[in-house]
Amino acid sequence: MLEAGDVDVARNLEPGDLEAVSGKADFTTVSAPKGTVYYISLNQKNETLAKPEVREALKYLVDYDAIGATLIKGIGEIRQTYQAKGVLGALDASPYTFDVAKAKELLEKAGLKDGFSVTFDVRNTQPVTGIAESFQHTAGQAGVKVEIIPGDGKQTLTKYRARNHDMYIGQWGMDYWDPNSNAEAFTSNPDNGDDASVKTLAWRNAWDIPELTEQAKAALLERDSDKRAEMYKKLQQEALDTSPFVMIFQQIEVAGVRGKVKGYTLGPSFDSNPLAPVSKGE
Repeated sequence: MLEAGDVDVARNLEPGDLEAVSGKADFTTVSAPKGTVYYISLNQKNETLAKPEVREALKYLVDYDAIGATLIKGIGEIRQTYQAKGVLGALDASPYTFDVAKAKELLEKAGLKDGFSVTFDVRNTQPVTGIAESFQHTAGQAGVKVEIIPGDGKQTLTKYRARNHDMYIGQWGMDYWDPNSNAEAFTSNPDNGDDASVKTLAWRNAWDIPELTEQAKAALLERDSDKRAEMYKKLQQEALDTSPFVMIFQQIEVAGVRGKVKGYTLGPSFDSNPLAPVSKGE
């Protein structure tokens, strides 16, 4: 449609489409890092996934390099912490690499030398389907048999929100440009009961973390920016080490734009893609 002139702007291009547009003289591309992170989550109601060694092992069974070079090329950047780059206190740490031997060692320590079976709820869109299939393949090398259950957004999200999943691949976009938005989602769970009134991502995965919840609350109220940044780094480090979240990448939003369109820009959050300055010449 972009090539035919039916639309002037095409957003959220896949890597192949982005490459095609980038090579044409009468088009331009626009991109911006987004406050959106993609992750695999592990429901702690599943006794196997609740084992600390299993949580850690699965973080070693993602082929981050391959995903970065192909499935999210140009549309994302590998990131293993839950805060987006550019946010106060964002921790730049990537300790996990694809390491089947290390994963097997951790699984054996958990009493799962022969691996285990698990289901994986996945939206039937890209790049999440491709990432899930990649993970299914790499996890299988350590004896983890992953059954992908595809579905549309409504099906998978409804199941996830009800805490009825084993594993789920999702995305989380910052509601506002402050570290509390993601810290509250990933490292706060005031009430782990099924009938809780506050249902964060930590709650959806039944991760019961009273101490981290208090730390997240304290960080929100801290007035000293330097102290606050350190508090958020500490929270991210704890999540990196122990959480049921396997963080994968931060989104780079991209758009293909016809040459006659001027002033089209993208920003870091959902409400920062301004259209008022955009014009179209003849």
